[in-house]
Amino acid sequence: MQTNSWVPFFPEQASTFAWQVDLLYFYLIAISVAFSIPIVLAIFYFALKYREKEKFATPDEIHGSIMLETVWSIIPFVISMTIFLGGAIVYFSQYRIPDDGMNVYVVGKQWMWKIQHETGHSEINELHVPVNRKIKLTMTTEDVLHDFSIPAFRTKTDVVPGRYTYLWFEATKPGRYQLFCAEYCGLNHSGMIGWVYVMEQRDFDAWLEGSVAGETPVEQGRDLFENKLGCASCHAGGPQQRGAPLEGLFGREVRLVGGQTVIADEEYIRNSILNPSSQIVEGYQPIMPTFKGQVTEEQLVALVAYVKSLSGADTSTQPTRAPAAQPAGGTGTQPAGTGPTTGAANR
Repeated sequence: MQTNSWVPFFPEQASTFAWQVDLLYFYLIAISVAFSIPIVLAIFYFALKYREKEKFATPDEIHGSIMLETVWSIIPFVISMTIFLGGAIVYFSQYRIPDDGMNVYVVGKQWMWKIQHETGHSEINELHVPVNRKIKLTMTTEDVLHDFSIPAFRTKTDVVPGRYTYLWFEATKPGRYQLFCAEYCGLNHSGMIGWVYVMEQRDFDAWLEGSVAGETPVEQGRDLFENKLGCASCHAGGPQQRGAPLEGLFGREVRLVGGQTVIADEEYIRNSILNPSSQIVEGYQPIMPTFKGQVTEEQLVALVAYVKSLSGADTSTQPTRAPAAQPAGGTGTQPAGTGPTTGAANR
């Protein structure tokens, strides 16, 4: 466990891609030093060598050198391309979300992080995860822009109002690591901090067993869908169904009015709940009301998790855009259409 009170010059490397970030960082420093020192020395040298010795002297003409111009074109090109390739590799490693990650939901709020596991366990400003396991964070915010940052894992991403952003990591060392908001978000921004606890799998299982778990996101979403929001009246099937079936929706291609197609991922489901008129599925009427202002971000997370479960998805490991089964009750090849909170579904 990290118990030192002093701040290290560099945080500990504690994720699978931390070494890649550091390697690229030190490479950039080395290039900067390698160029800066000779340039500064040359400035002093030429300032002394060619200083004014007599008034109105006529300097010698200096003609161009093809060899010199070729060298100072090729060397910067090679260096810039290696920086580009290194940055692309690091970006690809960090922001290509793995398919087999353990899903955790994060909602930012002035000034705290509210975290919910698929098991129903909730935390505030703390995140417990097992070591050597891929963790996928699905994140949004209730108010302003935040930034979820774990320096020891060398990863961070903005948490944006009105949409989902994603981050993943695989911790390599058990321990306690600091969690920050890295985007100024108001007067108490500096207090929006927390800890990530990386545990051996057996210790993580013991933590789950010893903690009080509430309803899982899927159970919360089902309750909202069937009871509190009345979505089942239009989407639950049967002769009275007016909205598109949701079974098999997640991960499928959906054809909208006008011929446009979209993938039914988390962002699509969320937008279908809050702005249903912007995504009217082909073959259905625009009769669904908006639920904007009627559901919280945590309720949206639960509803999305429930819709994903209707596709037979294991929401603890499901990728953002995963393949799903054929929809039940669709018309022809028509994919199922809308978000779960559709009290009077528009599809």
